[in-house]
Amino acid sequence: MKLTIKEIAQALNIEPIDADKLVTSVEFDSRLITEGSLFVPLAGTRDGHEFVQQAIEQGAVATLWDKKRTNIPENITVLSVADVKAAFQQLAVYYQEKVAPKVVAITGSNGKTTTKDMTEAVLAQKFQTYKTQGNYNNDLGMPYTMLHMPDTTEVLILEMGMDHAGEIAFLSKLAQPDAAAITLIGEAHIENLGSRAGIAKAKMEITEGLKAEGYLVVPADEPLLLPLMTDLTQKIETFGLDKGDIHATIVEETKDQTTFTIEGETFRIPVLGSYNVKNALIAYGFGRYFGLTNEEIVRGLATFQLTKNRTQWLKASNGADILSDVYNANPTAMGLVLDSFGRLELAGRRLAVLADMLELGPDSKQMHAQMAEHIGNQYDAIFLYGSEMASLNKALVEFAGKVYYFEEKDALIKTLKEQLLPTDTLLLKGSNGMGLAEVIAQL
Repeated sequence: MKLTIKEIAQALNIEPIDADKLVTSVEFDSRLITEGSLFVPLAGTRDGHEFVQQAIEQGAVATLWDKKRTNIPENITVLSVADVKAAFQQLAVYYQEKVAPKVVAITGSNGKTTTKDMTEAVLAQKFQTYKTQGNYNNDLGMPYTMLHMPDTTEVLILEMGMDHAGEIAFLSKLAQPDAAAITLIGEAHIENLGSRAGIAKAKMEITEGLKAEGYLVVPADEPLLLPLMTDLTQKIETFGLDKGDIHATIVEETKDQTTFTIEGETFRIPVLGSYNVKNALIAYGFGRYFGLTNEEIVRGLATFQLTKNRTQWLKASNGADILSDVYNANPTAMGLVLDSFGRLELAGRRLAVLADMLELGPDSKQMHAQMAEHIGNQYDAIFLYGSEMASLNKALVEFAGKVYYFEEKDALIKTLKEQLLPTDTLLLKGSNGMGLAEVIAQL
């Protein structure tokens, strides 16, 4: 990015100093400051204002500053504002309006990041694209993404996350997307939102900033969304397997790729899972909406790369195959990956490590127990970890394979190291807060 301090001051409606000095990046982590940065001292565990001197030493040329504070720093241009966080968000909107890309917004209970990655790979076949990095999808991460896009960006793909009502509405109004998608309505954050209907309503907030002439794509198999779309003016398409305006038929599902057809055209994605085909249908919808050819969409989907820890294949030190899907989990997502993993043709044993799914509210135990329906007799052994997984342990009384239950992570790791064979294929799935990434690192 390139903004003069004069531009920044105008964007924030304040008086500039050193008006022609150039700002080349915006950072709220002082450790990431480089020569030419604007430092944003946000309030967190510690107040960001405490790190202004470090930002100066690392080359920051300007800093936002809460005007209620005294001890204004020297040797740096100070832009005093009433609210540092609000000013940061306001600057992001200004920069986005200056670059003027088309904006794609993606939300949903599961699959946001994978859909974002697929959409970026497809649209990059025709446009200069930039996407949310990692999981920077909240009221700080999304403005950060907006401010970090290159000034040549033609399409900006933004992931929008939430755990409370009103958050997606705020992000949508900030970004003003041209096109948007809801991947699915699951049970993530149901503890805060009360019900799946509450989750559906919160996800539909993505339309609050969606341009009136824009485009929305939603799952065909989600009746909770239908009554929320009656007054929308945008073009709406549904997607699904074998039904919807955009629909696919799965041809083949292997460890490394899934092949499917849309209107007779063959597509391949380098990941397993029918749920990932649904994500690909969203990317296909966006590609078609923005004028790409089928050939371009085929090429984009075939070459997309997943963000780390989303259905990622790894090798254990003894040679066993590991499918890591440990970034997050809810019952819908866990059921889908168990189903897909259970259908794979494998030479050796099929094993799964399942850890607690967090923030499910009063029905958590029942939701964990219901995972037994997705395990059936396709698995040779199941390793369960966490207090909530005790319910699934009880539900697997008729399971033909072996079931191991652990309350301590160290005991889980020890048993896995003892039991895992070089010919095994192991799935790991659980909420990020359960720390299964550490288990993978130990294997």
